[in-house]
Amino acid sequence: MAGGGADAGSGVRIVVAGGRGTGKSSLIATAAARTFPINVPSLLPPTRLPDDLYPDRVPVTIIDTSSWSLSLSLSLSLSIIEHGGKLAEELKRADAVQVKVPVIVVGCKLDLRDDKHPLNLEQVMSAIMQQFREIETCIDCSAFKQIQVPGVFYYAQKAVLHPIAPLFDQEAQTLKPQFARALKQIFILCDHDRDGALSDAELNDFQVKCFNAPLQPSEIVGVMRVVQEKLPEGVNDRGLTFKGFLFLNALFLEKDLLKTTWTVLRKFGYNNDIRLSDDHLPPPVKRAPDQSAELASEDINGWTWVELS
Repeated sequence: MAGGGADAGSGVRIVVAGGRGTGKSSLIATAAARTFPINVPSLLPPTRLPDDLYPDRVPVTIIDTSSWSLSLSLSLSLSIIEHGGKLAEELKRADAVQVKVPVIVVGCKLDLRDDKHPLNLEQVMSAIMQQFREIETCIDCSAFKQIQVPGVFYYAQKAVLHPIAPLFDQEAQTLKPQFARALKQIFILCDHDRDGALSDAELNDFQVKCFNAPLQPSEIVGVMRVVQEKLPEGVNDRGLTFKGFLFLNALFLEKDLLKTTWTVLRKFGYNNDIRLSDDHLPPPVKRAPDQSAELASEDINGWTWVELS
């Protein structure tokens, strides 16, 4: 399955696709009703999940499909090996027409597996996941036994609201340049005294701005200790350096705290493409015909423009 672009205001759309008889409609109906339905239509209308199903309380609408649908999303049945080739084929077609959405691979009908029909979903999917980086994760479930049904759509919602792809290069195992640049700008904005480090007070201001809660002195000490132990140059006598700030954000990704990272980015006006939204850009500056202007990064906190003759 795959999620369409969304934010907390507009909600998330999740498309579920796969081969006939794979349990797509039963999975959707079970998630919506929180019980396994006796009779399920072959194709469900757009279905909205209960708003209180997940902590974020973001509206989630699920779109059922009658068959494979150009890899907008994928739901695999017990015969996953047979469908594995179809999955790869659909993802190749999606790449060809530049359909870029996060994909969650789901192994349905877990209740039908036994010693005679063993299946390791991760093992089967390993090669395909290496080839197609848009696959966020794979998960087994059973609508009949109500095993991991909410988890399926939780991961799909998470892939839309808190995507990893714009932040981290899986092949190079590094932060993506656009994300690193955004962190640099955020660091500059928070470094009020321009001394190249975030003091305890500046860290606390950052915490309050992003999460509406102050840091306790012991928590600040703990943060500094973690950084200093792993990256000595991440802390100096003035506070947390930019290298330390980068390290902390990389640590969030390593610990799968993507919601934390995206909360920070969105508080500072960045969208899902790690670009500043229009209302966070500085106003246009008046200048003579023979002049140009650029934003001075060291003065970004006040959106100071530098005129160039």
